[in-house]
Amino acid sequence: MITNEQREKLRGWFAGRLPDDLFEELTELTVDREEITVIGRIPEPRLAEDASDAEREAALESRVQEFRERTREDRMAVARDAEHRFRRKVSWGVECGGRRALFTHVAAPVMTRLRQPERQVLDTLIAGGVARSRSDALAWCVRLVQRHTDDWLVELRDSLEHVQRVRAQGPDAETDHTPPADDEE
Repeated sequence: MITNEQREKLRGWFAGRLPDDLFEELTELTVDREEITVIGRIPEPRLAEDASDAEREAALESRVQEFRERTREDRMAVARDAEHRFRRKVSWGVECGGRRALFTHVAAPVMTRLRQPERQVLDTLIAGGVARSRSDALAWCVRLVQRHTDDWLVELRDSLEHVQRVRAQGPDAETDHTPPADDEE
């Protein structure tokens, strides 16, 4: 986790470093230990007022794609500088017409692959002293879910046992072909 002052300095660095015409507005800058995510607003495509939903969706999608391709070199240059300076990967995204699109994102291994919003939950638990590490924070989250869904988990486990019994009785199950023992004479 970083302090608010560090976040403000980081946002200021990006605001000063980004080309003036890249975004209409730098709307969000999110940071954790591995990644800085930069999201800016780009202009909506101009369409007729009676444009259909399908036409609007296609126009937004192609506007985002056009922006991504046209600005790739500029974004890569900023990312190189930022990655060297802040020792974190830089991911990019845009908002356009109420739609958000992320171009890249880091999936950091934490016993499983988690995206930035999930990692931020873990980092908040660490910063709050609830956990010592991301692994500890993840275990804490699992215990919390387990405590509040115990009945549901018991029912799920019972259902899985039933599935295993039914599966064991299927056509591929080994059967015992030994004849029953005769009574002794």
